Amino acid sequence: MEFKNLGSTGLKVSSVGIGCNNFGRRCNLELTNEVVNAALDCGINFFDTADVYGPRGLSEEYLGKAIAGKRDDLVIATKFGMTMDDSGFKKGASRRYIMQTVEDSLRRLNTDYIDLYQQHFPDPQTPIEETLRALDDLVHQGKVRYLGCSNFSGWQVSDADWTARDLNLNRFVTAQNLYSLIDRSIEKEVMPACEQYGLGILPYFPLASGLLTGKYTRGSEPPEGSRLSSWGDRKKSALSDDNFDLVEKLTSFAEERGHSILDLAMSWLASMPSIPSVIAGATSKAQVQQNAEAASWQLTMEEMREVNEISAR
Repeated sequence: MEFKNLGSTGLKVSSVGIGCNNFGRRCNLELTNEVVNAALDCGINFFDTADVYGPRGLSEEYLGKAIAGKRDDLVIATKFGMTMDDSGFKKGASRRYIMQTVEDSLRRLNTDYIDLYQQHFPDPQTPIEETLRALDDLVHQGKVRYLGCSNFSGWQVSDADWTARDLNLNRFVTAQNLYSLIDRSIEKEVMPACEQYGLGILPYFPLASGLLTGKYTRGSEPPEGSRLSSWGDRKKSALSDDNFDLVEKLTSFAEERGHSILDLAMSWLASMPSIPSVIAGATSKAQVQQNAEAASWQLTMEEMREVNEISAR
């Protein structure tokens, strides 16, 4: 397993990370333990969850139990900001809410610090200065080591960085956004902003919800229990002819070089200097091992150029 610096920090994370959205949802506690232990056996040290996963805290709770006795060797990331109650009041990025929700995450994770604390979505109702001042306080209190954002646009990444620098506050060191060979939209604005300000990019849905694993076939319904099977009308756009055309081209490219499309999807991202870790969910030991092995293909500059041309649209 390769290890890279998390953005411009000195913290080292495994080039493949575990997305914990399935913990508490598709994985019970026993299966969560199996996934975590398999990840550790593969050399993975980076685990990414959120207070809303599970749902509403169960993922953090299961992860906290699974890492008991192993905490100091791991890098734990979680997120805040999405709605955590039926009233709709427990959400956002205000100082009051941040100070409350971080304590809940620490309790559920059974730890006294969070390595990477990320704002899950922008909060248009709260000034970024208020959010950054509250997060800076958490760093100085020792409850949080580093800060990150998620689902920010390019200008929001820039605005947050300028605000933090101007006020001498701790800055976001990572940006977690949707990014895969199917969806490269962050390359227009988000990626240039991250590269300009030294943020590491943490792609989520790197396998396009299974499209880049060969799980789905053109003209067929998604397998029962798969992510896309529960998407309703949204699955129509995901399983479009254009997407299947692209998947078939990428599959041919990979197979001509003795690899699978899964290998290509993971290694294409892992080969980018701006990406410290590729976050992939898993519900079994076998999936963890597949994802870890898939990212080991070292694509040449020429192969990267060809893949970029194939997937450009």
